Amino acid sequence: MNPIQVGLLGIGTVGSGTFRVLQRNQEEIRRRAGRGIAITLVADLDTERARAIVGDQVQVVADARQVIAHPDIDIVVELIGGCGIARTLVLEAIAAGKHVVTANKALLAVHGSEIFAAASEKGVMVAFEAAVAGGIPIIKALREGLTANRIEWIAGIINGTTNFILSEMRSKGLDFATALKQAQQLGYAEADPTFDIEGIDAAHKATIMSAIAFGVPVQFDKAHVEGITRLQAADIRYAEQLGYRIKLLGITRRRADLRSAAFPAGGIELRVHPTLIPSTRLIANVEGAMNAVVVQGDAVGPTLYYGKGAGAEPTASAVVADLVDITRLHTADPDHRVPHLAFQPSAMQDTPILPIDEVVTAFYLRLVVADKAGVLARITGILAENDISIDAVLQRESAEGEKQTDLVILTHVTVEGRMKAALAQMQSLPTVLAPIVRIRKEELN
Repeated sequence: MNPIQVGLLGIGTVGSGTFRVLQRNQEEIRRRAGRGIAITLVADLDTERARAIVGDQVQVVADARQVIAHPDIDIVVELIGGCGIARTLVLEAIAAGKHVVTANKALLAVHGSEIFAAASEKGVMVAFEAAVAGGIPIIKALREGLTANRIEWIAGIINGTTNFILSEMRSKGLDFATALKQAQQLGYAEADPTFDIEGIDAAHKATIMSAIAFGVPVQFDKAHVEGITRLQAADIRYAEQLGYRIKLLGITRRRADLRSAAFPAGGIELRVHPTLIPSTRLIANVEGAMNAVVVQGDAVGPTLYYGKGAGAEPTASAVVADLVDITRLHTADPDHRVPHLAFQPSAMQDTPILPIDEVVTAFYLRLVVADKAGVLARITGILAENDISIDAVLQRESAEGEKQTDLVILTHVTVEGRMKAALAQMQSLPTVLAPIVRIRKEELN
């Protein structure tokens, strides 16, 4: 049987890794897929560099539309990135009857519903394992391996740049700016790291996982997103003393318990933010640029997926796995393929994404307060008035100056909106001398 023919749009880091992995493991891949898989056409604006990577046996063009229009190309691999021309090219490839593989999490998080609908209409597949957590097969686990389960929640370290920065801040006592500079010098962070450090990249990935886990449309615009730019070394140190570590987590959780006039059928939490996790949890000990995702299913319990979330060949591993899947199912009846978002399109639900004020979580609070009698009592009184119970209190001499103290409080779970009201009351006290630091806390048990 002739090899299935693949056209590659963009041959940068991931594209060149994909070409190398296919070349190196072609015999193993053929044995698994049932036929060969060959990249026969590559589109890249830098044609000279592309030819240096693929050699003389692969045709290189500058125009991506030549790949889409070529009658012999069965699968188009989009590795351009972004939501501009990439969206246009993916939709054109689908319209031309080509299967699509993409590593573009931003494209799917923002335009996934449109793309999947177009693919279903045309009877082609869109595969995107590489879009979330690099080489970790979390999409396949959610769509297939855990299909017997009612997924309850997902929590993931899904951005290696921020995890490297937080690991350096914790282990070396660095401030954020110094750790970021180090990440840039080592190649873990881009010259413009905004998407990473502000949590946007992680939110794209969390949005995709949430849609697959709960059978809802991709809704990136409704995710709550906070980055790590305001984290201070003091809070990482205090968290450690209390038995916690701070990680940037992408969290999505089913809230069937929430039944109100506003949300009669419950809702879904979708949020990315710095989070305290007990240091005894496996995910809390994921260091450096590694990724990890915990999925809680009702039948299987918690499962952990760990590995490299970026890089040429780890991401290429996921791209090639998608190529193998499509090759196996290339001639299958479209109705018998695994649905793009795990659930049959007709069975998708429009369960609302909850606003952040409806989220239920615990909190870490750090207040710089005047070192005088009655301050602690007034603070704890405000929390009690707002029906927020305290888990632990730590009091330390403040680095802000004399006659001040750092008051660190861990709370039990409460509704976010209730905590916001309490924080406003505490901040207005004359004995609270600086903006209150608030970080959410998850036990993940």
